[in-house]
Amino acid sequence: MSGDLPRSHGVAARLEVLPRTGSTNADLRERADDVEGWPHLSALITRNQTAGRGRLDRTWVAPDGASLAISVLLRTLPDDPAARGWIPLAAGLAMTEAVAAQLPGRDVAVKWPNDVLVDGRKICGILAEATTDAVIVGSGVNTAMTAEQLPVPTATSFAVLGVEVDEDRLLADYLRALSSTVAALAAADDAVASGLHAAVTARCATLGLVVRVSLPGGVLLEGRATALDPQGRLLVSADGSAHAVSAGDVVHVRPA
Repeated sequence: MSGDLPRSHGVAARLEVLPRTGSTNADLRERADDVEGWPHLSALITRNQTAGRGRLDRTWVAPDGASLAISVLLRTLPDDPAARGWIPLAAGLAMTEAVAAQLPGRDVAVKWPNDVLVDGRKICGILAEATTDAVIVGSGVNTAMTAEQLPVPTATSFAVLGVEVDEDRLLADYLRALSSTVAALAAADDAVASGLHAAVTARCATLGLVVRVSLPGGVLLEGRATALDPQGRLLVSADGSAHAVSAGDVVHVRPA
């Protein structure tokens, strides 16, 4: 990856490329108190992340050079905590658009609550973490990962799909889409009014599927995913009732 990244530098308020790190999210959290030095839409990236984390403290490690770890600092945020809960989905939507731009003809979609899929296989995971007055959105994109390096059979990468990704374009497109989406969400203070609810709904691969939702304590909910509610929760129709499932309560969502 070039250290130049001209398009990305033109979009980010500040952009630093790390040759190697444990976690870009953790690194950015250490810098988050420096409001002037690290303004809204600052980003850290690396192609060699050795101690990445996903949801529920799952570890996320990839071979050196096989993926792109991106962490973005967001300071212009909605006042309503419920609207802030949409930020991971906003990031998923932004990354979906950035990935789709380089994979014409492929089905690129958001998997609720935090993945980006290509033809039903995971190419990117997203983790949002709140600081005192900001949100850090981390994402890991499988770029040059070979089929043998894929962590699970349900994953994919640009390389596996036969595409050499333009990382500068991917990052710039992602940052631009994330910036505009979060700005609209902050201005409206509401996902429905900002258009984010409708945009994510249109891109969400989970909706319409019969799903099996694993909840804490071994509880299993099986039904059809019908919609996202105004709070970003997944509505699952089961046993004649609609169950609202929040991202923080979910261990796994899989097609049944």
